[in-house]
Amino acid sequence: METSGRADGPVEGPPDNPSAQTPPVAPAVPPVAPPLPPPGPPVVPPVAPTTEPGSSGGLTGGDWPAQVTDTIVDLVGTVRDKTTGPITTVARGVVLGLFAAVMAVMVAVIAIIALVRLLDEALPSSVWLPYLILGAVFVLAGALVYRRRRAPA
Repeated sequence: METSGRADGPVEGPPDNPSAQTPPVAPAVPPVAPPLPPPGPPVVPPVAPTTEPGSSGGLTGGDWPAQVTDTIVDLVGTVRDKTTGPITTVARGVVLGLFAAVMAVMVAVIAIIALVRLLDEALPSSVWLPYLILGAVFVLAGALVYRRRRAPA
């Protein structure tokens, strides 16, 4: 340090040794850019729903009407599959069962009429003998069915 002739105190000046100088500062390095994305379709990050005052909870944009419609259609389809399908099957069974029962009764009535007429023509008496024979057959059939019934529990 050198001192000047003034009474203020020592004054710093350039050093006597040039090698003792501070090294020069390197220029600032620019920041490194992030790597480029791979080629292909652009990737759009998902947008979180907004909850700003006056907004409808983020339902103002996007494809929410189609999503709601698809959800309703799926729900209706599921309910229909679980209710209408079995109900339709039961209804078909009831209708076909009633039709078969009505047809069986009609066939039985026609068969009894045909049997009475056949016996009336085959037997030498009037119509009372075929009625007596068929009555005895039906009474025996009823007695057999009555014997085979099960006692109520």
